[in-house]
Amino acid sequence: LLYHANTSIISTMRFKAKLQNEQVHLLYSVIGPISRLKSAAVLYLDPNHLRLSTRDSCGDGIACFTELATTNGIFLSHRVESAANNAIVFEIDLTQWRTALHSVLGGSSEQQRRNGRDDDDDALPMGPVSSITTFKLAKRNGGMPCLCIDASCSPLGVDVHHAIPVRIMRAEDMQFHLPPKINVPDVQLELSATQPLRIVVERLKSISPHVYMEGSMAGELTLRIVNDGASIRTYFSKLVPRFDDCKSSQPDTSCKLKVDTKKLSTCLQWQATMAKHVSSALLCMVENEMLVLHIVLNPADVGFFTYYIPVHFLSNDVADE
Repeated sequence: LLYHANTSIISTMRFKAKLQNEQVHLLYSVIGPISRLKSAAVLYLDPNHLRLSTRDSCGDGIACFTELATTNGIFLSHRVESAANNAIVFEIDLTQWRTALHSVLGGSSEQQRRNGRDDDDDALPMGPVSSITTFKLAKRNGGMPCLCIDASCSPLGVDVHHAIPVRIMRAEDMQFHLPPKINVPDVQLELSATQPLRIVVERLKSISPHVYMEGSMAGELTLRIVNDGASIRTYFSKLVPRFDDCKSSQPDTSCKLKVDTKKLSTCLQWQATMAKHVSSALLCMVENEMLVLHIVLNPADVGFFTYYIPVHFLSNDVADE
């Protein structure tokens, strides 16, 4: 019954888009780190936006929400039509989508071996690329709804075709996949582009399962781990505080959080491959509730993606240590 429902709904939908090389590169760069959370994601399309919503395998785990502009953004040209106010929602496997874009960009398992890279690496592949890539929602394999990706890679003249199965959803179901509602941040700091947080967190991950983060609106951030009675601290200074939409405008305001090191590391992987695609990155700390990483793409009007990382509860005694 579900299969027949999917095929009947898709007959009322129209989605087709064309992308240039740089737009395919950007989409590949965004999908790569997010696919580390969970393969399945909910994709929302309307004439103005492409939105992706995903959570990791645990119900109380990391959530990530992405919003990209379609017009003058991720698409060169596009058409989105449906009976639901021209909105289309479906579930897609991000790993399959990433693999398809990888092949469009000229990557292959053999080429990756020649370049000394692993296919799981989110680094952009090298090799022949397509001039124009086409996305289309269509039926394949006996009527199965698929996101079809077609490209002709030059100069080798190799045609690339992918049909990624999708599960069509009702447009109103998107309300269950919106970003979580959180309180106003206690501290907001703009991360430095020259001092990636990821490198430090990767090292701490092998030492302790948890990291204590303390930020202040004076532009300071401290990462601390405690292991077998020893304490390691890493300091970041001269970060830019962002007072807009923040709980306090006082520079002495601070906030301390306890975060799973592996979760934090997962949400910082974009720093390894997306430097040229990022305009700014904002670290938002909500006491005993959430750590939020808000990454704005370059140019800023293209869109953003945001990680929501749950934190451990800290009593006042622990927070004051």
